[in-house]
Amino acid sequence: MTITATTEYEPLTDSTAITLAKDLKFFKEGALLHCREIGDGNLNLVFHIRDENNTGIIIKQALPYAKVVGESWPLTLHRATIEGNYLKNAATLVPNLVPKVYYTNEDLAITIMEDLSHLEIVRNGFLNGKDFPLLSKHIGEYLAKTLFYTSDFGLNQQEKKKVQQSFANPELCKITEDLVFTDPFFDSETNDYEPELLGSIEEIWKDEDLKLEVAKLKYTFLTNGEALLHGDLHTGSIFANEIDTKVIDPEFAFFGPIGFDVGQFFANILLQAITRDVSQRASITSHLNQVWEGFTSTFSDLWKTKSVEYYSQTPGYLDFFLKKVFTDAIGFAGCEVIRRTIGLAHVADLDTLKPYERRLSVKQQALILGQALVKNAATIRNIQDVEALLEIEIKGNV
Repeated sequence: MTITATTEYEPLTDSTAITLAKDLKFFKEGALLHCREIGDGNLNLVFHIRDENNTGIIIKQALPYAKVVGESWPLTLHRATIEGNYLKNAATLVPNLVPKVYYTNEDLAITIMEDLSHLEIVRNGFLNGKDFPLLSKHIGEYLAKTLFYTSDFGLNQQEKKKVQQSFANPELCKITEDLVFTDPFFDSETNDYEPELLGSIEEIWKDEDLKLEVAKLKYTFLTNGEALLHGDLHTGSIFANEIDTKVIDPEFAFFGPIGFDVGQFFANILLQAITRDVSQRASITSHLNQVWEGFTSTFSDLWKTKSVEYYSQTPGYLDFFLKKVFTDAIGFAGCEVIRRTIGLAHVADLDTLKPYERRLSVKQQALILGQALVKNAATIRNIQDVEALLEIEIKGNV
């Protein structure tokens, strides 16, 4: 596949991905290359190419439709450009926490980046009983720096408005608006759930108090362009080992409420915690406290030393802002827990549970927990309250 000025988009195959890597001279002449398509997400092709010395690259290509549904759900290829630009920007802020980007091509919707095969997807590691001791410390730093430096506190407000234009991402935002904030709370055809859960799900659809809180959260998501978000920060979008952490897949990036990225991470930690026996849960829930402490500590330091906003030194303003972020994050986490249980895109944390009866039981608990987080977000003061709620809602059921 030789790239020219007139090269048109077509989905890569193993063989054309290798040809592309050769054309771009990522490997020495005559190298024996092996290629494997490793994408397990819903939207993209991902090729791992390596030579006989096990030196490798990753080629990620956006598809013009959602894999999870098929060609009947068309999607913009521009998301690949947004992803590449997000990673390049993040590399200036947290260079050790994102993969290196070597090459991008908007016409082909591809991003070529650092090979992370020496690391493990965090969700898979959790499923195999592993822990990542520095994960939450790193994610706390990642969240604080990427969000502060793209907010009105860390970025000149006029410059921020210009940057916002380049990260307009309406089609992928629409996916979140529908799949996270709308469809799970109504009898939508996109929902996917076990028939035995229907009774509990119908209670959610009839709960007007719950839907009011979700409506408020959706409005916040639609209107609060506080900072440049990753937009899909779950444990399947993070690679890690004992010492390194890399955040990937920011194709949902856009300017939105800071609490959304924080809440997404909270929710996916809770989705793993809820599957654990009580005696094994603490090692997972500890990530909640550590990431929030890391985020608030770093964000506060940046606020005090790097803020460009005149009001930053006003007593009480920082505390007000962090409380708002936390409350938003708890509500967003509740929506994410519910949608990952009964919406279109599930998580392996729940769907791989056996026997079937246990899966149903844990999913039932997840629905209860998600509702509690959404409805009580305004009164949940800290991570300890979240942990207490987790224990109350599922006590004796796992």
